[in-house]
Amino acid sequence: MPLPERLTRTRLLLGDRAVERLRASFVAVIGLGAAGSYAAEALARAGVGRLRLVDFDRVRETNQNRMLWATRSTLGRPKAEVARERLRDVAPDAALEALCVFVHRDTLDQVLAGPPDLVVDAIDSLAPKVALIQACQARAIPIISCMGAARRLDPAAVRFGLLAESKMCPLAQRVRKALRKIKASLDVPCVYSVEEALAESQGPEDEPEETRRGRARKALGSLPTIPGIIGLIAAHHAILTLSGFRPGFQQD
Repeated sequence: MPLPERLTRTRLLLGDRAVERLRASFVAVIGLGAAGSYAAEALARAGVGRLRLVDFDRVRETNQNRMLWATRSTLGRPKAEVARERLRDVAPDAALEALCVFVHRDTLDQVLAGPPDLVVDAIDSLAPKVALIQACQARAIPIISCMGAARRLDPAAVRFGLLAESKMCPLAQRVRKALRKIKASLDVPCVYSVEEALAESQGPEDEPEETRRGRARKALGSLPTIPGIIGLIAAHHAILTLSGFRPGFQQD
């Protein structure tokens, strides 16, 4: 199959063989909020041939400060569907699948069917995140997990490494604790920040609480930058691994 012109710059950097490997790859991006939106778009732009886009939630107006597919025209629509539409415009030759499902024990077989060559985990809820990591380990599916991005301002504090070695991230700490409890491995490649999170609120709390599967969650402050950086770093390591340009999950 002829190489699309849109992948010319990728080929110039990585070479023909790497680009063909990317085009033959299947990645599931699970969680299509801020970090997930940047990760998914980077994978599509780099030439990944098949993407499964998973999120049960809908686009809200409060998503517009940080999520690529949150626009006036997409408010109220399923994130997975609007993600597929946007990425189809970016990569019309890619196979794009939208799954509007909540990740839990009963849906993991559907979410991980195939199986994917790699999973990017951008879930922000503890139980689904832990269940996904455990399921990927049980199926020997490589996974890169995005940790907390809210209430942080320092882009230079973002790191890539193993979950077992992560520091300063409350979400990573809770994930480690949960994985230890079920005797799962902590050798999970992840992207996290070593910056201490700021106070929960720097202004009036006039934002509505966000609901996830019936549970109210307090809104946390964020910029487009830190979640975007975390998602892009996850995609970066996925691209290098899938292309064979950098085997495995090597740390910078």
